[in-house]
Amino acid sequence: MTSHRILLAILAMIAGIARANAGAVEIAVFNADVTPPIGAALAGGVITPVESVDDPLSARGIILWPGNGEKPIVLCAVDWIGIANEGQDEWKAMLAEAVGTDPSRTTVHTLHQHDAPVYDPTTEKLLAEHGLSGTMYTPAAAKAAIERTAAAVREAVKTRTPVTHIGVGEAEVHEFASNRRVMGTDGKVKAVRWSATVDAAVRAEPVGLIDPMVKVISLWNGDAPVAVLSYYATHPQSHYGKGRVSCDTVGLARAEREKALPGVPHIHFDGAGGNVTAGKWNDGAPENRPVLVQKLTDGMKRAWEATKKSALTSADIAWTVHPALLPPREEVTAKEQWPVLKDTNAPWRDRLRAAEELAWLSRAPTPIPLTALKLGPVRLLHLPGESFVEYQLAAQAMMPEATVCVAAYGDYGMGYIGTEKSYGEGGYETQVYTSRTSPKVEGTLTAAIKELLTKTP
Repeated sequence: MTSHRILLAILAMIAGIARANAGAVEIAVFNADVTPPIGAALAGGVITPVESVDDPLSARGIILWPGNGEKPIVLCAVDWIGIANEGQDEWKAMLAEAVGTDPSRTTVHTLHQHDAPVYDPTTEKLLAEHGLSGTMYTPAAAKAAIERTAAAVREAVKTRTPVTHIGVGEAEVHEFASNRRVMGTDGKVKAVRWSATVDAAVRAEPVGLIDPMVKVISLWNGDAPVAVLSYYATHPQSHYGKGRVSCDTVGLARAEREKALPGVPHIHFDGAGGNVTAGKWNDGAPENRPVLVQKLTDGMKRAWEATKKSALTSADIAWTVHPALLPPREEVTAKEQWPVLKDTNAPWRDRLRAAEELAWLSRAPTPIPLTALKLGPVRLLHLPGESFVEYQLAAQAMMPEATVCVAAYGDYGMGYIGTEKSYGEGGYETQVYTSRTSPKVEGTLTAAIKELLTKTP
């Protein structure tokens, strides 16, 4: 064979290898410790600071290389109450830089455990300007946690694994979730079913509107599972507020499933459960936590056992972004909030609330990027705030032919996002200073969800 033919053979071999690798879908998994240290502020500073750690907190997720020439996608779930306003920008920029992608191709969600921090640098700046720095959260601890996450992501990029199949399973979680808004015969909220509800009569009320299903999405390399994502809509708290850091029911159930599947990382996302708690089944007694954990673990296990696999290629993957302007409450103005923040004689909680309102009012003119990821038969929908379960159920109804999984608790700046009707029904979630969006938000958010799901390639 002449040298020319040898060269052509080598080039053909290289081209063949390139064709074989073209379109390869790959992932990497990261996991970082984001547990706050002793003495750090918890829950936005409104409960006892960290006195001990029952369970560590983590920031974990996947990096997905779609194999279609587009940049990587990052899905991240953090064991904190919320990451708000410029905090979302900071986390997304950090993840994007570590991976080599765009912030618009990253999502950051929290699981909303209450024995955990809130991260909102927009509000912290306002507090710091008025002598209240560090009262909402502990900046040094938050910075250290973000740096650990960035380091974990950079390491994960070095460990890419092929993905050939996707698995889909779901199962009902028995006696965990219940709607928090107990309605009276007059169409108004007559009682609030908190995460821990002591009143037996309130616990005895019907379950109400929930999504009882936990969905488990698995990614496989041939016959080997390489990562599991789960989705369930509820507030995760069992008991909290005494300075004992915990990843609570969702984090402990996640850990149980990792024990059952050694070497397979599990990433859990909290669905649209803004108006859903465990209150019907939980009076706040500490011994109820392992009971609730077992119920969720059992649902995850049955969903895993029901998994059906199908091939996944780069042609089955698409990422869609839809920016949405969420309308702020008309009753709240910056003009009335500034004097409260500046009043050194006002109670700290009032000044904190004013800073949070001002932070959101400054953020609201900026569109919130809602995103959706198509993975073959699955649609992963990413929503902001403490969205009501109605949005999750509506999204599923829009695309019944697909498995629609919802991760809420993205940008936490606006707090609760109710339905238009709910704002006139009373209750905790949609009152002024709890929900920072107006009743008009339903039209905006529903249209954005429809756009994301129906216009995804």
